[in-house]
Amino acid sequence: MDALAVLPALPIPLDVAVLALALVLDVALGEPPNRLHPTVWMGKTVALAERVGPGEAAAPAMQLLYGGAMALLVPAVWGTLAWALACGLLQLHPLAYLLVTAALLKSTFSVRMLHRAAADIGRTLMAGDVGAARRRMSALVSRDTAQLTPAQMAAGAIESVAENITDSVVGPLLAFALFGLPGAAAYRAINTLDSMVGYHGRYEYLGKASARLDDLVNLIAARLAALLLWLGTMALPGMSAGRAGRIMLAHRGRTESPNAGWTMAAMAGGLGVTLEKVGHYRLGDPAPEPQAQHIGRATRALYATTALAAGVAAGIIWLRWLVLQ
Repeated sequence: MDALAVLPALPIPLDVAVLALALVLDVALGEPPNRLHPTVWMGKTVALAERVGPGEAAAPAMQLLYGGAMALLVPAVWGTLAWALACGLLQLHPLAYLLVTAALLKSTFSVRMLHRAAADIGRTLMAGDVGAARRRMSALVSRDTAQLTPAQMAAGAIESVAENITDSVVGPLLAFALFGLPGAAAYRAINTLDSMVGYHGRYEYLGKASARLDDLVNLIAARLAALLLWLGTMALPGMSAGRAGRIMLAHRGRTESPNAGWTMAAMAGGLGVTLEKVGHYRLGDPAPEPQAQHIGRATRALYATTALAAGVAAGIIWLRWLVLQ
């Protein structure tokens, strides 16, 4: 028995049913409590590995070596745990596999949470409460929010939605379609490592391997996400597919990350706005700054892209199933 087997009462590959149920769980229930959230557990694993590793005073070579081992071992451990659990559930019963794996797969992506966080910013900005909007921005962006203007906060919310279309939607769904639950778990562990230690400054050397590994695993996912986002703009009111495609291709290389610019530039073009992080990038220009109402359009694009990504993932699972018959 394997994850591409079919349920007796449901003549489709089992992992297609898992994918569908996971999406329903995300839309209906959102995130589980932190104490039960596998991504939170992954974060604790990364924090522990950091604590026992070389400190900032250690030689850069030592930090690089330890950081490389951490970048490989943490995803390998979580992927192996997911593989062992999936095998055990399959041996127990296909229904047990369906229910538990769907719940675990759901924990690797976050559509509803991303929508709500951005929508809260939009509602607060439209109500004119700039102070509250600045406080809520800290849940979406890492930059200092104290001096952000309403337009800059709208841009930050839109940028977060666009970038996370790769990290929080297309990436984990693609990993699951190709490699099952172990793939999705390993992907989420890699992304968690990057979000915790994969940036300049304190983690310049310790997190370098994590950052580069995250770039590597998202090379395909980011470009697929941008393509699906562009396709989604064709059916969405208030968005321009032609401009989305042009800006995506022209401005995708303006970000430091080799991947983030793809979806952010496509979103900027689709909305017809300029998305700017002062001192870092400017996407979509010449175009006006975004307003609060553009956030709602961005979240609709998020759902359209998610639907398309789910279709692609289901198709890959079906193809694997047909090949193995």
